[in-house]
Amino acid sequence: MSDALRLDEAERTYLAELARAASRPAGRAGRPRARIVRPSVHWLLDQMDSTPAYVRNARTDLLAASPLGRALYAPLFADERPNVLRFLFLNTDAGEFFIDRDAVAAQAVATLRMASGENPHDRSIAQLVGELSTRSDEFGRLWAAHDVRQHRTGTKRFHHPVVGDLTLSYESMALVADPGLVLNAYAAEPGSPSAEALDLLACWAAKLPETPNSAGQMI
Repeated sequence: MSDALRLDEAERTYLAELARAASRPAGRAGRPRARIVRPSVHWLLDQMDSTPAYVRNARTDLLAASPLGRALYAPLFADERPNVLRFLFLNTDAGEFFIDRDAVAAQAVATLRMASGENPHDRSIAQLVGELSTRSDEFGRLWAAHDVRQHRTGTKRFHHPVVGDLTLSYESMALVADPGLVLNAYAAEPGSPSAEALDLLACWAAKLPETPNSAGQMI
């Protein structure tokens, strides 16, 4: 049927997850989600000195980050509980930080829609959708479009308040031992202006007060 409907991979996966959820007995949850970021994952991030990286959950909470990841996403980490979707739709600085903010926002909503299909009984996702739908008409329109997308690789453009513009490629990798958690890592093309800006950002980050990841952070 999916071939007849000309669905892409993300749409086929979303449809399959919805079918599985519908076939479960009432009250039975899907695959359990990880509840903490394990200490060994924090140690890994702490060793990634030259790589901006972070771990997020399905609802785009930023749960842990490498030192350079925290520096890159400094506008988001200014919030005590940073969340990509809240920043995109509720923070007026989002349009300056994400150069392609509208495209990033549409992608983030489509990724959240994908996550909601994988586990439709996840109360934390439902709560975030309810909050953003109430506070942002734009989010409500995008959510109602029912677009789904898998967030695996690509390019993002940033305007960082300290080092200016960066164009970075990213890879998104599921932490297979921790269902629901994803590691996102960024890199600049060697020798490019973005690589130089990333080096400057690393120097700036090194002068900041140390903010260690908290082992066992709750989701």
